[in-house]
Amino acid sequence: MKSSLWQRLDLLARSLWPFTLTLLLLIVSVVPLRIPYFAPISPGFPLISVYYWAIHRPTILPAPAVFLLGVLHDLLGGAPLGVGVLVLLIVYGVCTSLRRVFLGAPFTAVWFGFAVTAAGAAVVTWVITSLLFTEVLDPSALIFSYLLTVGLYPAVGHLFARAQRSLPQQL
Repeated sequence: MKSSLWQRLDLLARSLWPFTLTLLLLIVSVVPLRIPYFAPISPGFPLISVYYWAIHRPTILPAPAVFLLGVLHDLLGGAPLGVGVLVLLIVYGVCTSLRRVFLGAPFTAVWFGFAVTAAGAAVVTWVITSLLFTEVLDPSALIFSYLLTVGLYPAVGHLFARAQRSLPQQL
């Protein structure tokens, strides 16, 4: 039986849901809020998303989508172009290769894995950015951003888990 146009559009919309949700969270993380000193310590929502989807449904958020999200994050966030892309693609590659370790693991193990992954991503970001600016940058804002990102992982992960339940299994 052939699916109708509406069924195909529904399937397309559901398959784009993780990318769209990540894009919305990316925009939220770079929108200038009137909170003093918040911009340098904004949470790494794209990192949370790449980690989550690379473990749970890597076909839903493939590497080209991660690349596009990284470029948008660099452009909107004002980072040196390519740093965010590289970090997100490294995280994606590491997480897809360790996917079997985290699938079925307790949430605390997945959260600990995220904390380690986010720490590695923060260090790589700091090193590359320091090299590009040819000076050692103050890591304090990056540390606070890391802590905020790790602290927000359970809430954002829960949001992604609810979104994942709405996705068909064949995607």
